[in-house]
This record gives sequence, C-alpha cells and structure tokens, in this order.
Amino acid sequence: MRYSVTIAATLIGLAVCLFNATGYDPHNFIFFMLSVPVWIAELLGDIHNVAVLPMYILTVLTWAALGFIADSIISRQRARYSGQR
Repeated sequence: MRYSVTIAATLIGLAVCLFNATGYDPHNFIFFMLSVPVWIAELLGDIHNVAVLPMYILTVLTWAALGFIADSIISRQRARYSGQR
C-alpha cells in the first residue's frame, strides 16, 4: 500500500499547527476550522482552559489517521479493480 495520502494529510496537519503557532492566525480561525480535536474540546468545555500542545499533537494525529483511512480505501479499490481483469 502506498502512503501518499497519509503523508500529504500529515503535512497538512503540521502546516495548520505551524501556521497557528507562528501567530499568522491571530484569532485562530484556520486552526479552529481545520482541527477536529479542537471541535471536540469546544463541545466538552471552555476552549480557553485547554493546553495548546496536546491540541497540536492531536490535530496532526487526526490528519494522519484520516489520510491512512483514505489510503486504505484507495488500496482496497485498486485491489478490487486489478482482480476484475
């Protein structure tokens, strides 16, 4: 199985976190839109009481997991297609 989507998704997660950490996202709009763990943290309590570093780590891991799921689906589809010939 190729892991190209996993790598690309992980890089997207890293880019989102780095963009937020550098201060170019002053009101955290991009980070809040593209981070699933932040969505969950917002639902469970006050987002101001959540540590940032675990949110960055969970964001990158979530993006990597989504990429891995996509790679798995692509691999299954390729195996199914190659088996029909």
